[in-house]
Amino acid sequence: MTGYTMLRNGGAGNGGQPWLLRWSSRIRLTWLSFTLFIILVFFPLIAHYYLTTIDDADDAGKRIFGPRTGNELCEVKHVQDLCRIRESVSEELLQLEAKRQELNSEIAKLNLKIEACKKSIENAKQDLLQLKNVISQTEHSYKELMAQNQPKLSLPIRLLPDKDDVTFPLPKSNRNCRLHNCFDYSRCPLTSGFPVYVYNSDDYPFGSSLDPLIKQAFEATVRTNVYVTENANIACVYIILVGEMQEPVMPKPTELEQQLHSLPYWRTDGHNHLIINLSRKSETQNFLYNISTGRAMIAQSTFYDLQYRPGFDIVVSPLVHAMSEPNFLEIPPQVPVKRKYLFSFQGEKIESLRSSLQEVRSFEEEIEGNAPADYDDRIITTLKAVQDSKLDFVLVEFTCKNQPKASLPTEWALCGERDDRLELLKLSTFALIITPGDTRLVISAGCAMRLFEALEVGAIPVVLGEQVQLPYNDVIRWNEAALIIPKPRITEVHFLLRSISDNDLLAMRRQGRFLWETYFSTSDNVFSTVLAIIRTRIQIPAAPIREETAVEIPHRSGKAAGTDPNMADNGDLDLGPVETEPPYASPKYLRNFTLTAMDIYRNWNSAPGPFHLFPYTPFDPVLPSEAKFLGSGTGFRPIGGGAGGSGKEFQAALGGNVPREQFTVVMLTYEREEVLMNSLERLNGLPYLNKVVVVWNSPKLPSEDLLWPDIGVPIMVVRTEKNSLNNRFLPWDEIETEAILSIDDDAHLRHDEIMFGFRVWREARDRIVGFPGRYHAWDIPHQSWLYNSNYSCELSMVLTGAAFFHKYYAYLYSYVMPQAIRDMVDEYINCEDIAMNFLVSHLTRKPPIKVTSRWTFRCPGCPQALSHDDSHFHERHKCINFFVKVYGYMPLLYTQFRVDSVLFKTRLPHDKTKCFKFI
Repeated sequence: MTGYTMLRNGGAGNGGQPWLLRWSSRIRLTWLSFTLFIILVFFPLIAHYYLTTIDDADDAGKRIFGPRTGNELCEVKHVQDLCRIRESVSEELLQLEAKRQELNSEIAKLNLKIEACKKSIENAKQDLLQLKNVISQTEHSYKELMAQNQPKLSLPIRLLPDKDDVTFPLPKSNRNCRLHNCFDYSRCPLTSGFPVYVYNSDDYPFGSSLDPLIKQAFEATVRTNVYVTENANIACVYIILVGEMQEPVMPKPTELEQQLHSLPYWRTDGHNHLIINLSRKSETQNFLYNISTGRAMIAQSTFYDLQYRPGFDIVVSPLVHAMSEPNFLEIPPQVPVKRKYLFSFQGEKIESLRSSLQEVRSFEEEIEGNAPADYDDRIITTLKAVQDSKLDFVLVEFTCKNQPKASLPTEWALCGERDDRLELLKLSTFALIITPGDTRLVISAGCAMRLFEALEVGAIPVVLGEQVQLPYNDVIRWNEAALIIPKPRITEVHFLLRSISDNDLLAMRRQGRFLWETYFSTSDNVFSTVLAIIRTRIQIPAAPIREETAVEIPHRSGKAAGTDPNMADNGDLDLGPVETEPPYASPKYLRNFTLTAMDIYRNWNSAPGPFHLFPYTPFDPVLPSEAKFLGSGTGFRPIGGGAGGSGKEFQAALGGNVPREQFTVVMLTYEREEVLMNSLERLNGLPYLNKVVVVWNSPKLPSEDLLWPDIGVPIMVVRTEKNSLNNRFLPWDEIETEAILSIDDDAHLRHDEIMFGFRVWREARDRIVGFPGRYHAWDIPHQSWLYNSNYSCELSMVLTGAAFFHKYYAYLYSYVMPQAIRDMVDEYINCEDIAMNFLVSHLTRKPPIKVTSRWTFRCPGCPQALSHDDSHFHERHKCINFFVKVYGYMPLLYTQFRVDSVLFKTRLPHDKTKCFKFI
């Protein structure tokens, strides 16, 4: 402690030397710091001031540190060298920059050439792949032809007969005339096309005696028939109209016979001639009975057994509507099935064989073996007994209130006017037709008239007399539309009529309506049927039905179509080949020259199917590309075998019985170019697409600068004559496939949905297969039909704005369906989809097939369509009720069947009832 104190005070005690030392060292350190500060701060400031002062001097020569000019610097030798180097380097840099720009432009040109070469290589690869596919298909077709041993044959050279045919002896009796001994087949080769020459009746004396209405209707029909030719030298059949004649000016039989034999192409015996005697009245006389007609065929409504030659002559129906079309609105509906009267008959027999109304034989006489020769007496007694029994409402009158129409002996004359008879038949379920008591009279104009009127208003004919030859009996199965009962069974008629079920009654009534519309209703139908019977008998194929010629609108294409991710996002699902499969048309119908009359008759008239109940004659022209759909379908031979399998094998091939097939998209549009282009682009990459037919429904052509997308298949833009929704279903000649996908220009469907619908249609080719479903309902308060588009588990229609159907229905819709329906579609600019559903359901008696749970197909953001208008649904209500009147009944059928893929899930609002789903 003491030492420490001393140490602290020791400095003071020794004179303060240590303290001085410390002080002096501090002074030196401070001075040194101040000196360094002066040197480091003030000296640069002074130097900077000095330098700037010198540079600001007026005398340029005194500037030492200021900037100098180039010449002054170049005065120095080494500075001059540096200047030359700088100039040289600048020039070299400019040259290098120019070369760089030139090389860049060359590189850009080469890049363009490279891209063009790449595109050419890709196109060449695609062309090579398509060529390989074409070669593969050709080889496959060649192998098929070789396996079938059926090489394609060219048509034989047609041999024309000599102008003066060599005559051959007549048969012993004109009654023995048949095709094999009275018809010259050499004039009718298979490839002739069945040319028919029609004489002009005005060129002959009997022409002035013809009924004006019949002659005018006949001439109008001849002008539009496809088989009629003006070249008589190549004709197969020669036709002359000789009746109906007006009695005051009717020529004598001998005069008419001489005039017939003097026809320029009669050739002594009249072979290959057809004499037509049409009747417009029930009292038409059979004036050809006493005339020698040689080998000429006869077509008329009245025949005696000694005159009629089965398989040679033709029983025709009366020509009631000579110059007028039937009014469908006046035809009664086919339902309800049962009407007020069970059956009805009105008539009076002017001359009987053995008895009159007052002298009626009893049934006991027949039991004792004394059967009456005239069954009409027994018929009268039986029918009166049924009427008096009051078991059923029946109406039978055997005496006319007014003067009866003229008739042949033993024939039941018609009573009253035609309108009165039709009103009674509209109230009758069955219409009795009693054949003449003289069995030698196989058919009369009066019986044919009764048959015509019964079929017209839907009364099922009941013909009493099995010996009768009904019109066109060799090609029509009358037992499907009428009851033909022997007269001795008159006591069983009441029981028989009561035993027929409602379903059978409706079927017979529909078939009768079909027969009337097809063969009886107009002069064109009568004449076409007569020609078709002859052509069918000599086994000449029908002329192909005409197709609608597509007038293409030129358009520019080339814009690469984009791929909508919503359309192409199929996951790992392979929907089929795209672009590698070239357009492949459906096989043509090649069985025409091998079809016999029985084949046609069986396939069209008797075979159960879609053509059984529709007014389309079995002898009409055969469609050019409907091999699988016509008849039994044996005309199409499957190409290859089914792919089978599952997973990728199933996805990559259609398989089935027709493993190679494509479809055509038909798209209707009207001045919505942007919407149309978007819809077309969505079809890019769609498998099995043959082509797209755009039906341009506007009189205004597309914009000239409009660039159409390139979707890998041809796009045909078709110009129409007028704005009509019926244009959607025209059978365009550009449609080469059986399958048609009818789609609106604003429809929004995914590729997998379309392919699924196509696969389903291939399993039900005779039905409409589509996406949005609708149904019809009965409005009880208003007693009418309604159109309903609400969500439902039951449907009866599929909208054709997104649906598959067979091209065959396009022919029927455009050429066969009643014109009144197409006119209403044009009037409302609506209902064409309903009309197509009515047509197919009427043909097939099957409902359409709905696929997937989709209820609408409109694209989001598209302009509003006509269906959003309030009047749209009111018009569709009217359309349904009008179509029912035209068809005579409601052909639509309900179904709860829906086809879903396992890839689809049903999504319905939580407040909607869930539907059963068939997978």
